[in-house]
Amino acid sequence: MYLYLIRHAHALPGDDDHERPLSPKGRAQIRRLIAHLKSTTAFQPAEVWHSSLARSRQTARALAKQLFPAAPIHEVAHLEPEANPRPTATRLRAAENDIALVGHEPHLSALASLLVAGTPAPALFKLRKSTVLALKRGEDGRWIVRWQLAPELLAK
Repeated sequence: MYLYLIRHAHALPGDDDHERPLSPKGRAQIRRLIAHLKSTTAFQPAEVWHSSLARSRQTARALAKQLFPAAPIHEVAHLEPEANPRPTATRLRAAENDIALVGHEPHLSALASLLVAGTPAPALFKLRKSTVLALKRGEDGRWIVRWQLAPELLAK
């Protein structure tokens, strides 16, 4: 099973953190990410999970619409920026399909660290906006890093 941890794209500033939408810069980041991912077979999730925050939902929907329109999209609890990563790790243990999980920092770094090293802190990863970190669950249930795609690697 593959797990693609994706940090949402750049969002507009605002007082209501829950409803901050993607900015023009964020929409451009997603377009570049989609263009790159379309050119490879290394990214083929069967379903998409995202947090309840607008910027995560918008990032997930844009990716799904262009890259895997048949994949179901689910708003999932415990993916908010400060959420404990353990409930998500528990849920992932039961998952069988490849998942693209669109979320936030510091949650994503803590989740990746928990899956790879067994502890959420100190964080072993730092995901910038529009970064994808691909993990693979091995036969023994342990997760390994397969690849990482940072936004500065994408053509403008």
